[in-house]
Amino acid sequence: MASETQKFTWVHWLICLVASIGFAFDIYVLLVLPLIVGPALNELGGLKPGTPAYLDWVGLMFFVPAFAGGLFGMVGGYLTDLWGRRRVLVWSVLIYAFSALASGFSTSLEWLLFFRCTTFIGVCVEFVAAVAWLAELFPNEKQRESVLGYTQAFSSIGGLMVTAAYYLSVTNANWFPEIYGGHSAWRYTLISGLLPAIPLIIIRPFLPESPAWALKKAAGTLKRPSFVALFQPMYARTTWVTMIMFAASYAAAFGAIQQIPRIVPGLAELAGMAPAGVQKVVSGVQLWQELGGLVGRVLLAMLAVHIVSRRLLIRIFQVPGLFVVPWVFFVASGTDVQTLSWGIGLVGLLTVAQFSFWGNYLPRVYPTHLRGTGESFAANIGGRMLGTSAALLTVQLAKTAPGDGPAAQLAYAAAIVGTGAYVIGFIASFFLPEPPKDLPE
Repeated sequence: MASETQKFTWVHWLICLVASIGFAFDIYVLLVLPLIVGPALNELGGLKPGTPAYLDWVGLMFFVPAFAGGLFGMVGGYLTDLWGRRRVLVWSVLIYAFSALASGFSTSLEWLLFFRCTTFIGVCVEFVAAVAWLAELFPNEKQRESVLGYTQAFSSIGGLMVTAAYYLSVTNANWFPEIYGGHSAWRYTLISGLLPAIPLIIIRPFLPESPAWALKKAAGTLKRPSFVALFQPMYARTTWVTMIMFAASYAAAFGAIQQIPRIVPGLAELAGMAPAGVQKVVSGVQLWQELGGLVGRVLLAMLAVHIVSRRLLIRIFQVPGLFVVPWVFFVASGTDVQTLSWGIGLVGLLTVAQFSFWGNYLPRVYPTHLRGTGESFAANIGGRMLGTSAALLTVQLAKTAPGDGPAAQLAYAAAIVGTGAYVIGFIASFFLPEPPKDLPE
């Protein structure tokens, strides 16, 4: 029998608020890198775009933090099942917020890389804890799908926020105190990642633990989580397929979409424009991408309540992407700002919606004692470690790709990687198990 729809209490609203803040700043601290990596590499290492050393450091900045985050995120997922959802979520948000602050005061490329790693670690753990917490708070299927969908939509609000923060930092850097004798916009943008810690410290005393997890823990019936259990016959197919598809979603984002800030400066109409003017155009194109992602997440939240088949739901976004991604990166990337803006907005819609899909899907395929562990395997091994490595692949392909200049070569490489990711995800969708209606206990 389906569970009844719950009446929202102030506690429910507080939990949704904290989760939404976490989702927003998850994406905030991830998407800040494409915007600041160029200026940061120039200031800290004197590296110029297109040089081998520059490309190598860009690859490291994208891949190493994601790898570290994925590795420690696995441990965080396990601890979410062992220690509870609330405790792990709160500490993960504090870790990435204060790491973001520290990264803005980096004195070398090595220190920036280190603090990007600790930032990613907090982000990777937060996603798993928040999704498990929200799913167990709402037993009713439609209410659960709706809450998960709309709170995750705040991830794209985070993308809009980082775009606005970067624009504000670029245009009004002199407003802020000097750091090491200068007004570097990239530093102020990184430091702004501290903001989620402020409301969290205020709200934390009012947050309860997940009722499903707490009940089992109190009754002594909560089984110990285990990574080995994910590969038992009843879960093995789900574990492998979700890992592959999660990796494909992230590969499209990191291998293609997040390269846009370094592709835009190569457009012919920007030739001769001052660096500050180019960065304003870059932030404008980034805004289109984030608006597309927001529309995609909201659309997913609406469709998730009405479409029963999860395979059909994700293919609504996969199939158009098989055609849109190659067109944007092979063709639109060499046209003009307006065409590229519209194109990347559509790619953002189709790709980012898939991230929300996984937040809705994964809690439904594992029982309470494995929910965080199972989510963390797909999200961290698949998405954060394998998927984000596509950024490194794109950078390496760009070194030998055809094209008139670094930006054109990067666009060509991004087209190959992004299209390949969509093909892999679509093929894997035929093996995706349909989840049960109610959460497994």
